Amino acid sequence: MKNTLLYIAFLVLSVTFSVAQEKKKIIIENSDFVDMNQTEIPGAIVFTGNVRIIHNGVRMFCNKAYHFKDENYVKAFGNVQMNQGDTITMNSRYAEYNGDKEFAFATGDVVLRSPESTLTTDTVYFDKKNQQAFYNTYGTIRNKENTLRSKSGRYYVDQKKYKFTTAVTVTNPESTIKTNNLDYYENSGHAYVFGPSTITSKENVIYTENGFYDTTNDIGKLSKNSKITLDNKIIEGDDLYYDRKKNYSRGINNVKITDTINKVIATGHYAELYRNAATKKDSMILTKRALVKTLVEKDTLFMHGKKIIVSGPQEDRVIRAFNNVRFYKSDMSGKCDSLHSNNKTQLTKMIGKPILWNNENQMTGDIMHLIGNNKTQKLDSLKVLNNAFIIQKDSLSKNGYNQIKGQNLYGKFVDSKLKEVDVIKNAEVIYYMYNDANEFIGINKTVCSKINLELEENKINSITFFTKTDSHIYPEADFPENARKLRGFLWRGDERILSKDDIFPAEEIALDDKIQIEAKKKAIAAEKPMEIQKETLEYDDNKKAEEKKTEKKTEVKKKTTPKK
Repeated sequence: MKNTLLYIAFLVLSVTFSVAQEKKKIIIENSDFVDMNQTEIPGAIVFTGNVRIIHNGVRMFCNKAYHFKDENYVKAFGNVQMNQGDTITMNSRYAEYNGDKEFAFATGDVVLRSPESTLTTDTVYFDKKNQQAFYNTYGTIRNKENTLRSKSGRYYVDQKKYKFTTAVTVTNPESTIKTNNLDYYENSGHAYVFGPSTITSKENVIYTENGFYDTTNDIGKLSKNSKITLDNKIIEGDDLYYDRKKNYSRGINNVKITDTINKVIATGHYAELYRNAATKKDSMILTKRALVKTLVEKDTLFMHGKKIIVSGPQEDRVIRAFNNVRFYKSDMSGKCDSLHSNNKTQLTKMIGKPILWNNENQMTGDIMHLIGNNKTQKLDSLKVLNNAFIIQKDSLSKNGYNQIKGQNLYGKFVDSKLKEVDVIKNAEVIYYMYNDANEFIGINKTVCSKINLELEENKINSITFFTKTDSHIYPEADFPENARKLRGFLWRGDERILSKDDIFPAEEIALDDKIQIEAKKKAIAAEKPMEIQKETLEYDDNKKAEEKKTEKKTEVKKKTTPKK
């Protein structure tokens, strides 16, 4: 009884296996003529006219076919068409198909169609088991508004993806992509590039070595050696984001924006750039170790703020900086809470506890204005409003300070050096006097309504007092230490910014150190192709969801629309 059961089980398995094998055999479903004599080609049955072939979900049509039944192999000639359901249709002049390996070869004016795109080339190989088609002859793919041309490529049916590893170009009405390594998703139009790649449009040129570009919405995400060139601006950074339709760019970590016309370089670890093509009133926002470098009088002005905003075209450019603003130039530096600078008026306002160092002069006041000259592009004058105070450490005495204070101060610059100063209302002066031989004369203390000073090489050359003058010159021994400083005196020499590196406060330096560690980790990750974005993986699902929403809205509208 046991042997009988085993025999029946073996018989069932054998029949099942045979049926499974039979299902995989190539079947000639139809032809007008059949030549069974094998006179034309030994080992093959020749089918001619309206030939239809089926095999495991694949249908073939052709004018003539050689069927090698024992090898489960077929050769097709003339108007060959191969279909796999509604996913793949391939037309060619000639094709071969191996039923055991489920592998096809097509050549001669090959056209491979999917629901989303069309490939034309000379030769295509189709691996049905792995659902891949590939070609090694120059081919052209048309997908929506995109045209892709390459020497070779591979198509993944299930992923709806083309993969290229040799020179490939993607063109559409808005942009052109050139690269050697591209993954292109035909349903979404999403392109992933790796290695030296350029994306060119009328508005800009993008270079990257690892990035994603949405050809439908013109959105790019770039992560290695990337830069975006926009007219006169170049944006670089570890991670860049670009939206062409919104004229918006964003950079994260080691961001650098170069304005070639305005001769401005802006850096930071976060930046946003908005462009207005119509008005040309572009704007830029910088944070995280923000720095703006501007070429001024053959020198460079370095400016830092926790947040810096630059907006407008060259002739009307406005720079605004906020929170602990610091700036440095070889002959001038300063600090304030916030700063507002207008290129058109050449007016720079230092707001909130401003302090300015011009060579050896320390200047403070409630409000400070620096005025430039549009013609010469040089610093022209200075206004210090309310509680104006100038302090200069005397170069010859040990602890002496030359001081001038008053309600308002107006200064005149020549070649970036303070040349003349007028102090108005409640003016007071203490300065150390020397003769032409630099011999000490005494300490002058004067109170008057107005003071005019002329300076030479940052030293007081002449001083003139006006109205109600009360002036005395004291020998050093007769002038006590506690009287040698005017009310409100505060020497802040230890705060003076002596180099471009001094403009960053400690917290910004610590932030930079932290970001540089993160940047090194990201740089290692960027050596591999970018991970597939969520919007690519979920594209079809999101599209279906949007279609359902649209259908529901249409149904609701139909129900609520009154009948006429």
